[in-house]
Amino acid sequence: MHRQLRVVVVGCGDIGSRVALLLNQQGWHVHGLRRNPQRLPADILPIAADLTQPECPSAWPEGPLDYVVYAMAAQSMTEANYQQAYVQGQQHLYSWLEQHQQQPKRVIFVSSTSVYGQDDDSWVDEESVVEPKRWSGQIMLAAEQCALNSGHPATVVRLTGIYGPGRDMLIRRVREGYHTADLHNFTNRIHADDAAGLIATVLQADAQGKAVESVYLGVDNEPVEQAEVVAWLQQQLKVSSVADLLLTRRAGSKRCSNARARALGWQPQYSSFCEGYAAQLAAL
Repeated sequence: MHRQLRVVVVGCGDIGSRVALLLNQQGWHVHGLRRNPQRLPADILPIAADLTQPECPSAWPEGPLDYVVYAMAAQSMTEANYQQAYVQGQQHLYSWLEQHQQQPKRVIFVSSTSVYGQDDDSWVDEESVVEPKRWSGQIMLAAEQCALNSGHPATVVRLTGIYGPGRDMLIRRVREGYHTADLHNFTNRIHADDAAGLIATVLQADAQGKAVESVYLGVDNEPVEQAEVVAWLQQQLKVSSVADLLLTRRAGSKRCSNARARALGWQPQYSSFCEGYAAQLAAL
């Protein structure tokens, strides 16, 4: 009988909790760290902690740890909060592992495609140049380096625009009459369930002794122009545009490839925005 694999999910918010539940269903022994552990799913062993503080939480597990998933989300869109959530918090985590002499087989750092600066509709993958133009992407890139230089085997999972239950800003906007006019830019998306599924797939592959890469892109099969998504949602919601309600253009325009993630055996349940938003609209 193999012993249960032990994992700590650091930052058990939306994505972290989904990962924790998937691993729990697969028989893993899952600890979840968040500021308010009352909000953790049942069956996830709680660790109450504030990652901005260097002190190791009292509920930190003793004994060997197989894996750590770092899935923190910044409290707000400020440079100080990004630095705290993604870089300082990680540094605190590595010092806690050291204090407990824990050597996980792999650390997964959940990053974002904000590390890419491409703005020319080009295809990007894990080998593409990363030159973020905005501070958010620059801090994220520093955080990726923090994971890759942590002294532990590490994999960075770069997620694109996450949507799904509780993430329905675009649906609400379109319903209010917002539109894109003649906005031409490519957007990339992943459903929250698929994002969690990819992270769990990387962990399972590593646990089974498969070769795992140091970077994966988490994105569905079809990058799409923002205008197409909005037009489709307008049709589904039976609403039309209000002239002066214009959606602002997101930074960058690129098409992200998920070929490497699929080569690992992962497939998105929601292959494009149509399937994902259809499910979301049905649930609303």
